[in-house]
Amino acid sequence: MELVPHNPSDGVYPATDDYVHAMEVRGAERLLFVAGTMGLDPSGTPGADLAEQLDLIWANIRTILASAGMTVANIVRLTSYLRDASYAEANAAARVAALGGRPVPTTAIVATTLVSDWLVEIEVVAAG
Repeated sequence: MELVPHNPSDGVYPATDDYVHAMEVRGAERLLFVAGTMGLDPSGTPGADLAEQLDLIWANIRTILASAGMTVANIVRLTSYLRDASYAEANAAARVAALGGRPVPTTAIVATTLVSDWLVEIEVVAAG
């Protein structure tokens, strides 16, 4: 599988080091669509704060990916749902850390309809 980032320089705002406009996936045989994943521990209890929930979310995503023989290196698209806009910076930092700085197309949406104990929910698309 080959990942080809697309960041046109004319006619659209510039991409940054941790942002890519689009990712072309070549030669993938499988796609995995991961449902919104929350910061819940194995018993279903939410993490106590934003940092703990982000750690749990990424641990849960890694576990789900592993069940399909994939890792975070297979993630080609990510959407974050934030209960509050003030979570955006911590969420972005957790994403950059989890992906080792590898940019993927991302979107963050403020969704006040999340269950009040769920501070962030993340869904990903992976290819392999």
